[in-house]
Amino acid sequence: MSIQGFNPRTGAAVGEPIPKTTAAEVAALCTRAQAAFAVWSVTSREARALALDKVAAALDAATGELAAIADSETALGLPRLNGEIKRTSNQLRLFAGVLREGSYVEATLDSADASIVPPRPELRRMLQPLGPVAVFAASNFPFAFSVAGGDTASALAAGCSVVVKAHQAHPQTSLATARVVAQALADAGAPDGIFALVFGTDAGVQLIQNPAIKAGGFTGSTHGGRALFDLASARPEPIPFYGELGSINPTVILPGAAAERGAEIAQGYAQSLTLGVGQFCTNPGLTFAPAPLVAALAAAVDQSTGGAMLTARMRDAYVAGTSTLAASAERVAEGAAAADTAFGATPQLFRVDFAKFAADVEKYTEECFGPAGLVVAYDDVERVLDLLPRLPGSLTASVQAAASDAPIAARAADALRRIAGRVVYNAWPTGVAVAWGMQHGGPWPSTTNPLHTSVGATSIRRWLAPIAFQSWPDSLLPSELQDANPSRIPRRRDGVLGQH
Repeated sequence: MSIQGFNPRTGAAVGEPIPKTTAAEVAALCTRAQAAFAVWSVTSREARALALDKVAAALDAATGELAAIADSETALGLPRLNGEIKRTSNQLRLFAGVLREGSYVEATLDSADASIVPPRPELRRMLQPLGPVAVFAASNFPFAFSVAGGDTASALAAGCSVVVKAHQAHPQTSLATARVVAQALADAGAPDGIFALVFGTDAGVQLIQNPAIKAGGFTGSTHGGRALFDLASARPEPIPFYGELGSINPTVILPGAAAERGAEIAQGYAQSLTLGVGQFCTNPGLTFAPAPLVAALAAAVDQSTGGAMLTARMRDAYVAGTSTLAASAERVAEGAAAADTAFGATPQLFRVDFAKFAADVEKYTEECFGPAGLVVAYDDVERVLDLLPRLPGSLTASVQAAASDAPIAARAADALRRIAGRVVYNAWPTGVAVAWGMQHGGPWPSTTNPLHTSVGATSIRRWLAPIAFQSWPDSLLPSELQDANPSRIPRRRDGVLGQH
């Protein structure tokens, strides 16, 4: 059995089929990853940072080759893919900086104090790497959320080894990227087995169940992520599984904003909805808009053009999802079809009145992955504010507001912050910055764990666990906990945060 990639524009096969990884091969790779972890986890932070820098440089050097392969398998276009590779290399460089800065280990030192009740011994606490990590690559971002993406970068930075399960939508891209990453890590002196790639659904199941694997990361569908989450939880030794799943990303357009800049909002909405043929986890799938604005939103979507979706299966799911919407909501816009695409999808906008939506929230909040949106037309913004807490968890929630809307915007934010990981003001959610302050996660079903993020510096926290040393001699402690603080990292000492 093998994995075959296809060109979404033509439907033709791309490259030779890649054999699925056998159970024996998965087991062997996990054993190697376990051995590599023993070395990598105690490798200095600076050496790990240099290795990440080398991987970033290697990806940049291979941009032309990698983008061409990815375009043939994804139809995302060279400008988008070239930018995504740069985003991917910048993620690696971000984590090199995280390692050098050092605060991610959360070093905490408490002096002994026999005078308090109960007496306190000397305690020194930090975070340490968990072990080999299984990463399940995404379809819609063949680089940034795939083989060399954020999960891989953050896990390697944490000191973990990584085994990636490639996504079947772009096997040749995955293989080519893995070769670049593996060679760069070897050139940097990383231990053999620190990084590996497997293919096939069965291999993914065997990977998450292998006892050497100590955590998992996933970006994909709610169905697939939930299945893997259940497998990770049902192991004899359950492990943490961080899945980024489905998200409807609600947007609330307030009355003042609609009146002041309705045309601008409509254009921005259509662009965000159809970006990348709607194949973004932050796609604004659900919008609350004053009833008079719906016509402008529909007109903007009508002027949009579709494109090729990543796979035939995704296109078929999109057709099924829009058919379901059409059965219970009014289709008010349908953009132009893309010319000559085998897996083509057209943008669509559906309208439902507020009362109908409120009577069956669950039915109307199923994610339809692709360039389709549902707009809920309202006349009374107070009813919208009352309803927002009933929405399912999302990665993002957005508010379009004018100065006159400020009191209502504040109340909307109070409601939306409970159901989303990132609340956006007067912008659209389909851009996810790679930064220290980014939160790309949210309540179920957007992720399996709302405490964490899959983008940004703090995503490293998923692959770490605390360890406390009690009354140990200074010379036997990790350097991050030694009195002299040789690395000069930020630490909390006797309750005071500083570089001491």
